Order: sequence, then structure tokens, then C-alpha cells
Amino acid sequence: MPVLETLGGALFGAILQVLFYRLDSRQVLDYFHGRKLDEKLLRKLKVKLLSTNAVINDAEHKQFNNSYVKAWLDELRDTMLDAEDLLDEIDYEFYKWEMEAESRTSASKVCNFDIQIESRMKEVLEELEFLLSQKGDLGLKNASIVGVESISGSKVTQKLPSTSLVVESVIYGRDNDKETIFNWMTSDNIDHNQLLILSVVGMGGMGKTTLAQHVYNDPRMEHAKFDIKAWVCVSDEFDVFNITRAILEATTGSTDDSRNLEMLQRRLKEKLTGRRFLLVLDDVWNESRDQWKTLQTPLNCGAQGSIVIVTTRSSKVASIMQSYKTHHLKQLQEDDSWQVFVKHAFQDDNCLPKDELKEIGIKIVEKCQGLPLALETIGCLLRTKSSVSEWESVLVSKMWDFSEEDSKIIPALLLSYYHLPSHLKRCFAYSALFPKDHEFDKESLILLWMAENFLQCSQHSKRLEEIGEQYFNDLLSRSFFQQSSGNKKCFVMHDLHNDLAKYVCGDICFRLGVDKDESIQKTRHFSFVAKHEQCFDGFGSLYDAKRLRTFIPTSFHYSWYCKMPIHELIFNFTFLRVLSFSGCCDLQELPDSIGNFKHLRSLDLSRTEITKLPDSTCSLHKLQILKLNYCRKLAELPLNLHKLINLRHLELVKTRVRKMPMHLETLKNLQVLSSFYVDKDNDFSIQQLGKLNLHGRLSIEEVQNIVNPSDALVADLKNKSHLVKLKLRWQSDRNIENSMKEREVLENLQPSKHLSAISIWNYGGTQFPNWLFNNSLSKIVSLNLKHCKYSISLPPLGILPFLKDLKIIGLDGIVVIDADFYGSSTSSFVSLKSLYFYDLKEWKDWECVGVTGSFPCLEHLTIKRCPKFIAHLPEQLHHLKSLEIDACEELVAFVPNPTTLKELEIFGCPNMSIPKNSCFNFLQKLRIDTGCDSLSTISLDVFPKLSTLTLRRCRNLQMILQGHTHNHLKNLEIRECPQFESFPSEGLSAPNLETLVIEGLENLTSLPRGMDILLPCLTWMYIVDSPQLEFFSNEGIPSSVKRMHLSCRSKLLTSLKGASGPNPSLDMLSVRGVDAESSPDERLLQPSLTFLGIECSPYLKRLDYKGLCRLSSLKELQLFECPGLQCLPEEGLPKSISSLQIWHCSMHKLSCLEGDDRAKIAHIEHVGYESMRMKPSLHV
Repeated sequence: MPVLETLGGALFGAILQVLFYRLDSRQVLDYFHGRKLDEKLLRKLKVKLLSTNAVINDAEHKQFNNSYVKAWLDELRDTMLDAEDLLDEIDYEFYKWEMEAESRTSASKVCNFDIQIESRMKEVLEELEFLLSQKGDLGLKNASIVGVESISGSKVTQKLPSTSLVVESVIYGRDNDKETIFNWMTSDNIDHNQLLILSVVGMGGMGKTTLAQHVYNDPRMEHAKFDIKAWVCVSDEFDVFNITRAILEATTGSTDDSRNLEMLQRRLKEKLTGRRFLLVLDDVWNESRDQWKTLQTPLNCGAQGSIVIVTTRSSKVASIMQSYKTHHLKQLQEDDSWQVFVKHAFQDDNCLPKDELKEIGIKIVEKCQGLPLALETIGCLLRTKSSVSEWESVLVSKMWDFSEEDSKIIPALLLSYYHLPSHLKRCFAYSALFPKDHEFDKESLILLWMAENFLQCSQHSKRLEEIGEQYFNDLLSRSFFQQSSGNKKCFVMHDLHNDLAKYVCGDICFRLGVDKDESIQKTRHFSFVAKHEQCFDGFGSLYDAKRLRTFIPTSFHYSWYCKMPIHELIFNFTFLRVLSFSGCCDLQELPDSIGNFKHLRSLDLSRTEITKLPDSTCSLHKLQILKLNYCRKLAELPLNLHKLINLRHLELVKTRVRKMPMHLETLKNLQVLSSFYVDKDNDFSIQQLGKLNLHGRLSIEEVQNIVNPSDALVADLKNKSHLVKLKLRWQSDRNIENSMKEREVLENLQPSKHLSAISIWNYGGTQFPNWLFNNSLSKIVSLNLKHCKYSISLPPLGILPFLKDLKIIGLDGIVVIDADFYGSSTSSFVSLKSLYFYDLKEWKDWECVGVTGSFPCLEHLTIKRCPKFIAHLPEQLHHLKSLEIDACEELVAFVPNPTTLKELEIFGCPNMSIPKNSCFNFLQKLRIDTGCDSLSTISLDVFPKLSTLTLRRCRNLQMILQGHTHNHLKNLEIRECPQFESFPSEGLSAPNLETLVIEGLENLTSLPRGMDILLPCLTWMYIVDSPQLEFFSNEGIPSSVKRMHLSCRSKLLTSLKGASGPNPSLDMLSVRGVDAESSPDERLLQPSLTFLGIECSPYLKRLDYKGLCRLSSLKELQLFECPGLQCLPEEGLPKSISSLQIWHCSMHKLSCLEGDDRAKIAHIEHVGYESMRMKPSLHV
């Protein structure tokens, strides 16, 4: 039986914790007492749960080999969740009962709900009694020890201790990691008076032990002159006595019979004193600082230069051990992953896989996502399998389908899971809602945990959000979450951790389109992925999931349509905690029945078409989170919003709401308010903020409506120490009647000294407030002054010690930026990294003379749309990496000391020039657009490390020069340069060039010579509106090219097939301006094409079905701006096509898409066209 087939009971600890807390809560006890209900039922339930708790540990482990125990646990889990629902409902009724207390004039009578409570609680008790009566038949025993200790002998968690001997003679993809550790060990910056601790951190199976073995046994260690080398496998039980003994025995090479720690540590101290040692502590789990300090005491007696290398799965462990350096081990790259796989999958290193097996093997390697142990596991499994069908079976299998005997990765990951505290297990399992490769942000996930009541607040001084952040960071430090490589603000899970989460939570989490709906009636948490304006009608299968707690889309960038009426969809889901219709394009109103959702804690209606919320929303007394972001038609909020007494987050970004509800200040739990609109008809509007203890970010809009400046003082922003980001925005395009009042209002809106970011928009005063002059905002990191048109001078912002990002936009009154801007003549802007000037219409001069020590860290400087700017830029910008100058027509000067520049962009600056004698040794990106009129030639030799070169509308540019091979250039674009006529005479030698773009070069007659040889990496060519252009001496398309975009009138189109026939590498082809009535014609028939695009072709009337069929590999067809195209072929489209996109084509009212012929393209999975937004019901 697969080892994880029966996993699911590990969530019980967290559920029981919640139940015991609720049973002892004031709300439940007071409600039973006040309503004169049977309080014995509460005591009975507690006793039953305690009895259940006693056998759960034994059941959790027996479920691995006993399907009956697994079924018993599933029933028990459902019963406990039902009990949680019931107690949560009592909690809701208590708040409701308490709020209505003032209006009651006599003792309340027993209501139907009271009768239901007792009845439902008796049902839960009977079910628990029934389940407990079966424990004897199932062989379940009471356990006195619950936790990781009790499973140390479990078959699942057994693990052989590691040794220092190298198991794998070759280690793939870890050379850089190995060198990093050696560099740390030999660094001159080390404090040799202290014990040096180096930690290697990574998830289970990442190869930490293997890396440590190779470092330990590297020949260079012989020259390191360690007197003692020792290896100790610590594993999950951190026993100071046993580990000390193991270290002593490893250093002496003999056993030790010491019976107490005192004797052991004295012997170890004697052995190490005055001797330089290398100690590896492999697989450390301990998070107790005291235990580590005790173990470390004798180690501190070693000689200078002694080193401890630690391998661990937790960053927290590395921190507790006070590591000098921590190295996070990443997944293997694709090539290295393949080598590891091949080594274990084939008997002979020289025996390469057959083509069919290699193709499957590559897909298997992709599934392993660079995890060495997974690659080894599946490689070894396939070592004895040689048929394609066997390999395909492994490909479609999940890692968890393998038996424990076949897979070492399962116990490796399970061990990490079992080491989690119960509250983290439940949070981790909830991640099963996310599809694989899903990017999520920390704040959103924490809010979901909060809404599901996963965050247990044992410390009343901590907010729920802070506890959630602690939970998240714990899972991150243990490698269950990883930072996304693409978006540094987001996080991801390794696929195997995603699988683990799904198996842990079992059938209570369901992902539409991913999971099988065999037992959907047990589903508590539901998610779906919306892509490409998808229409959903599959929600009907949820009808039986009456205990559903979560309904969310997991893609935040796409819109979607719900075919099912909203009120029908949610009618049965009265136990919902989390409800999100974010991105639902056709949601225009929420049904009144939403008020019946007693358990609802999070409601997200962002990016919907709603115009208002029903008044019944204010009955959701448990609601904590209300998101209405980008509801662009939402104009008002319910008047009784203040009745949402538990509301913590109210988000209103980009709506039409301009009036805040009354009594907002009574929402004592409100933590986050994204936007606050000052009401001109309410004298007390801004004053409501005074009593709110807000956190995070706040935008105060319509500030001009503050009539009395003293009202701004009542808002008390100065004492809101938890606010991190603040935006103050006045209405634009207004008449300023009293600039002194404007300044006084802004003066009184002084924020807390703890603020890190502030934006001031459309301020109408001539002077900025004092708190921008006197360093009151000493912790500010980001500052944005935008469209403060009447301000005539800038504050001394250079005195802000932590300011990193400064944007100054649309300050029309600024003519000169002088020394006052710096605040100091010797040291200013000491932390600034990014400086942005935009739309300063009158700015002429930037006085830098006499100012030294400024901008020591500046990396990015942008000056845009400053038409009168003529000054020199500051000198001594020693760390400047990117410079962008745009639409500064009068500017002639160039940046001094350009040696550090990596990116240079010049737009619309005809008088600027690039000094030919300057050194651009580090420049990687150069873009010139409508600038540098003096430029007639450009030599690549001046930019030895340039990777991207873009030249556009350089009206006098004639040629590119080159004296030697350019190894770094990857992208070259030349557009609309009317005089450009030639590349280097011997050809463009750029062996790593990948992209070549040529547009509007009417004088250019020939592409570079020898492209097939000199440009071996060229994969994409974009060539349009260059009618004279041909290949040099009819050389033809380079064999490496995979993507092309051509004009039909180009002579190059006739060269597609070349002398040797079609190009087998060409994968994607787009053609502009087809001048025939039918297409594709002979020139476009490239059998290797998987994508064909036809655009801007007014003469095209029909598609040639036979021509399309000859494109046997074609999968995607895109038609754009072909107004004469009236219909698709009568025969339909080839079966190979899976994606069809049609934009701005008449298509005879899209007959093939919406009429009787629609069946002809029914096989096409993805269809998109411009009228989809108008007809959301269509889904092909």
C-alpha cells in the first residue's frame, strides 16, 4: 500500500485545540447559562473529545497499514469539524444575543435555534460515542505520549544515520555551492577568535548531506591543517548527552563509557583544547538555544580557525546556532537534473536512452523540479524498466503512489511534516487549495488562515496578523514555502510539498479541474483556477458539499464568468468562512441571503461589477475581512457597516465610493483601512480616524474637503505608530483659494515617526510642512511628491537617513534645485538608491557645486519630461547602475564617470551625445530613441559587456562597427533609422545573440553575412517594413531560428524554404500584410510550425484548409486585424489545432464560432475573440 494513501489524521491536534478553547470560552458558557440550556452537554462533549484525543496518536500511525482505521479517522475528522461548526454558530448567536440585549424588556424565550443546538450537540455526542465504541475492535490503544517522540520508532520515520564517507563519487550541479563554502572557510574576514559555524539549509532531499560529505572529503582539506576531523549525524532527537558522546568518540576513534554530561564535556574539552578541528553536525533539528549553548561549551575550547558545518532544513536552526554564514541550497538546474536522473536510471553511463524514453525522461525530470533525492528515487525505480509503457506509467504517477520501499523521498518529507507543531500542520495542509506552481503572497495567505480560525492567540499582546506572520515565517524557514524566483514579493511550494499537503488534508480540500470529485460531499475547502476569461458552469457538482467552508478562485490576474446564478450557487453553503468572487465579471449584485452566512469571516468581491452591497451584509457579525478593490461601479457602502463589530480589514482601492459610513470609529477591531474619503458634507468626517488604531497602509482621499484645519489634528495620525504607508491626496485641477490653509491642514496631518513610506498628491500650498524639514520622519524609506504644482522649493530631504526611493513629479513651481535640497554640504542622501524626476516643466538648474558626499549609494537616476533642464548632473555617482533621460530637449551634458553604468536609456534628447572616449565596461543595456542626432556610427567595441542594444529613430545613424567578437550581446533592435545601411563588413560576430529586430530600415539591403556561423544562438527574427532587405548572398534563414515575424512584401519571405528546403527548427511564424485572398500559401508551408499568426491583412478573405492541413504540427492559429476574412473554412480547422485567437476580424458575424458550424471547431480547447466580453455565456 502506498505510504501516504492513508495519511490524514495529523490535523487532529489543531482541531482539538480549537474545540477545547471554544468549550471553555465565555461566549459559549454564557450563552448556555443565559439561555438556560443543558450545560451538561458541554461537559459531556469535552469528556468525549478527551477520550478521543487519547487514541488519536495510535490511530494516526496504524492508519498507514489499516484502511479501516483510516476510514474511522475520516469519520472522526468530519464529526469534529461538525462540532467546530456548531460551537462557532453558538459564538455567533451569543454576539447577536448580546447586541440585542438593550432592546429586550423581558426575559428571552427559548427559540428554535436553542432547540437545534441541543439536538445537534446530542447528534455529535452520539457519533463520537459510536466511534469510540469501535476503538477496541480496531485495536486502538490510549497513548500517554503525543507528538514526534512517539513516532521516532515508526516505520515511516526510520532513517539510517549518515556518515562522512562519500556515497556518490560525482556530485552534479553543486560546484558553486561547494566553492561558496570553501570561500567562507578561507575568508580573511573571519574572526578567528570565535568558533566559526557555517550552515547549509534546504528542504528534505535537496542534497545537504551529500554536499557536506564532498566538502569534508575534498583533497583541499589536507592543506587546511585541521588537527581533528569529526562527523556526527544528529537527526531529529537532539540529546546533548548522546551528541557530546558521539563527538568525543568521533574525535578519539574509540567508544566512551562516561555516565554523566559533566564527565563527557570535560573529556571533550581536554581533547579539543588548543587543537584546530572541523566538525560536521548533519541533519540538525533542534530549535532550543539553551540546548545548543550547552553542547557548544566544550567546542569553544578549540584552537583558532576551528569550524562547525551544520546541515539543517530550518533557517531558524541556523539562526539559533548563530551561524557566521548560511547557505540556502537551491534546486538543481535542468542539465544537472538530467545527469542525476540518467546516472540512476541506466545501468551503464555510456548507455544513452532511446529517443522515445528520453522524451518521457525529460518530462519526468521536469516533474522532480531539481530535487536530487526525487531524481534518484525515480531513476532507480526505472533502472529495471525498459518499455515505453512502463516509463509512461511512472510519468503519470505521483511520487506518493510509490511504496516506501521504492521511495526514500516520502519518509524524508514526512519527517519534516511530523516535526511541525499542530497549528502549523493545519496551516500547511490548507495550502492544498493552491494548484502547483501557484504564486501566493504572504498577506493574502495569512488572511485566509485568520478567516479559517487557524491562528491561535495565546499571547493577548499579539495581533492575529502578527501571529499569522510568525506562522508563515516558521513554514518558510522550514522550507515548506520558498520565495518565488520570478516575483520576489510572492512565494511558491515545491510540487512534492504541494502533493504532501493534498494527501495530508485528504478529501476536505478540492481543486476544480485537478482533483477527482469522488467524495465531494466531504469537501470543506474548494478552489478553482480561472484563465483567459473562462466561463464556469461546473459548480453544480458542489451541491452536495453542504459543509463547505471555503470558495475561492486562485488566479488573481484573470477575469471569469459564472454561468450559475449566484444565489443558487451559494444557497447551500451556510457554513462558509471564506467566500471570494474576485474577478467575477458578471457579478452585479450580491443576494440578500448573504446575511444568513453566520460563519462568514472573509468576503472578497474585488474586480466585480457590483454597484452596492445589500444591507443584510451588516448582519455578518463574524466578518473580519471585506475586500472591494477595483469594484469600479461601487458607489456606496451600507449605512450600518459599523455593526460589523469584528471587521479587521476593509479594502476600497479604486472604487467610486466617496462617502464613508457613519460611526466608522466604533469599529474597534479595524486594523486595515485601505482608503478613507473625506466627506465635504460631514464636518466630523476626518475626525473618525482619530479613534481607529490602524495598521499597514492608508490612503486619505479628497483632503481638500477638510474645512477646519483643527479637524485634521483630531485624526491623530501622529500617534498611529503602526501605520507603515500613507498617501494624502487632494483633488486635482481645482482652484486654490487659501494656500495657507492648505499648508495648515497638511501640517496637522503629520504622521507618526515610525512611517516608512509617504505620498503627497495635488497639495496646493507653496511651502511643504515643517515635519518634512525637521527630520520628524527619520525612518522614512520611500517619499513621493506628486503634482504639488504651487510648491516653489523642495524640503531638505537629504537629511532623511533611511530614504531609499524618492519621486518628484509635476512640481511646476520648481525652477532651481539648490543646496537646500541636500540639507548638508558634506553628507546627504546617504541611503538613497533611486531618484526620479518627472514632468518638472520649469526646472532648469541643479546646483551641485560645493556639495560633497551626496548620493553615495545612488543606483538609479531618471529625469523625464523636463523640457527646460540644461544643468549638469551631479558628479561622483560612484554606484550609479541605471540612467534614463527622456524628453529633455535642451540637455547637452552627459553623465560623468559612467564606468559603473549597467543600463543607459536616452529618449527624445537630440542634443545629447555619447562620449567616444568614455569607458562603458559594465554597460549591459543601451537604448537610444529619437536622440543623439550627432550619432552616425556606433561601435560595439566601446560596450564589451552589452547584452541589449536598441536603436530607434536615430535619424543620422548609418552603420554598426565591430572590431572583435562580442560575446555578451543577446538582443539587437534597430527600428526606423532612415539612414541606416550596413552591418559590419565581415558579418556580425555575436555568438550569443538570440533576438534580431529590424523595422523600417528602407536603405538596408542585406542582413549580416555568415549568420548561420556567426550567430549560432539566434532563435527569433522580427523583420518588417524593410522592403529591400535580403539575406547576404542568398544564404537563407539560420538553422537555429525558431520564431519569425515577417512582412509579406519582404523579399525574405520567399527565402523561407531556402536551398535545402523547409527550416526544421522554425516553430512559430507570424506574417503581416498578406496580399493574397487565400492563405497560407506555398511560402508559409513549414511543416515544423506549431504557431501561425496572420495580421494586418485587409485583402485576406479565406483560409486555405488544405494548406493548414499540410502544417501537420500546427497547434495555435492567431488572426489579427483581417477585416476581409469572412469565415473559417467549410471543413473547419485541422484537429491538431488546440488554440484559436481571432481579433478585429469581421468573420461574417463569427458564424463558425456562434452559429450552426460551431461544432466544426468544438475540438479546439482555447478560443478567444474580441466579442467574448460582450457574450460571457459562450464557452468553447
